[in-house]
Amino acid sequence: MLHVGRSRYSRFVARCCLIATWSLAGAVHAAQSAAPAMSSSPSVTIPTPQALAAQWEQVHSKALPVAPLVQHPDVEQHLKALQARAPDLFQLEVAGHSVEGRALYHVTLGTGPRHILLWSQMHGDEPTATTALLDLFEYLRTHREEPWVSRLLSSLTLHAVPMLNPDGAERFQRRNAQGIDINRDALALQTPEARTLKSLRDKLQPSVGFNLHNQGWRHAVGDTGRPASISLLAPAFDRARSDNPGRILAKKVCAVIRDAVETLAPGQVGRYDDSFEVRAFGDNMTLWGTPTVLIETGAWLSLPPDEPLVRLNFVALATALDALASGQAEKADVARYDSIPENESSGLVHLLLKGVGMFGADGKPFTGDVGIAVSRAVRGQGKKLQLAHVGKVEELGDLRILGALETVDGKGLFVVPLTGKGAKPGDTYRLTRPAKQSLSLGQRADLMLLKPLESSDTYRIERVIRFDP
Repeated sequence: MLHVGRSRYSRFVARCCLIATWSLAGAVHAAQSAAPAMSSSPSVTIPTPQALAAQWEQVHSKALPVAPLVQHPDVEQHLKALQARAPDLFQLEVAGHSVEGRALYHVTLGTGPRHILLWSQMHGDEPTATTALLDLFEYLRTHREEPWVSRLLSSLTLHAVPMLNPDGAERFQRRNAQGIDINRDALALQTPEARTLKSLRDKLQPSVGFNLHNQGWRHAVGDTGRPASISLLAPAFDRARSDNPGRILAKKVCAVIRDAVETLAPGQVGRYDDSFEVRAFGDNMTLWGTPTVLIETGAWLSLPPDEPLVRLNFVALATALDALASGQAEKADVARYDSIPENESSGLVHLLLKGVGMFGADGKPFTGDVGIAVSRAVRGQGKKLQLAHVGKVEELGDLRILGALETVDGKGLFVVPLTGKGAKPGDTYRLTRPAKQSLSLGQRADLMLLKPLESSDTYRIERVIRFDP
């Protein structure tokens, strides 16, 4: 509407249409939210987050590989098995195809008047929520007689696309097979995956959307030094970051999720940057009348992180959907969203070496901090996939403002690159050319911590830091 012409009249009409769209969206959400609230019974309650986390253990599929290794055939097989076990509950259709022809499945369950759309893994290397959705489906199947689940299925109709970018998942890469970021294709619609999602939204007119992602492991909760294991956002629909009834509802849903997740991961919920991105789906969904809840999954306190993070997503989704079904979402305190600390995108490292000795390129020693970040890679192909944790030196200098999953006091120690595969703590190491032992940003973080011995060039290995090759 912003490009209908240059005349004042056209601009006036465009603005009026936009305002009318926002107003209509608000009225629709108000009407849709009233019915579940009126029909909810105070005696019907969802299990506590701790109870849900325990129940997740019972429904989590042991047949699926770890989340980053889940690929399209796994999802396809799992969805077809779910439908075969409960054909009266699950409807399964192919809503579209990826660039390379992989089916994009649309799962439907529930009979309620309020339609909810959930999609995961529009970035192929962001897999956590895909497994969480499959676990949630299994939970709803096996617990459908429980009052809170029965209420959910009669108040809501759930629509889900559990892996929107299967070609990217095949390569464990963010973009699709065209090299395009699907989440920057909401307007141009150059990708078949984006066209499928837009078509579903337009056909279903869902009252709320859930956009499910992973974020980098360096995201921290504000300046707390804690990992942002879950970050939440009610995306803006304009550059002014205005509110309308739909966005306020999304904020309240985020508040519900925060209160649930923080009981399992205290201090590990952050708020994602709400700068308006004109090309993104979350922002445009809200503009089109489907307010969106963004869930970004980040780092966990230890490796491997997958099971605890899938569990958090499962609890977050179950709690949010129950709140929408019961009417509790509308009653949530939006201040609980506004008070979520904002993400610090580079506020965390995996390992922090504090006050450790290093050698410069000139061979002279100096003292500083070393920040090591970890990312993941998938190696191999087909059934021989392997998950690797890759460590790199990402920060050098005074790193007192950074948080870390592990901090090592480096006083009295030196850090140098790891030499040889057989090095182990307790070994003696001679360092005759210190200029060749300097660290640089971006290098692999396979390192040794050395303690000087009496001889000027002799050290004892105190610790070997090694990541996957």
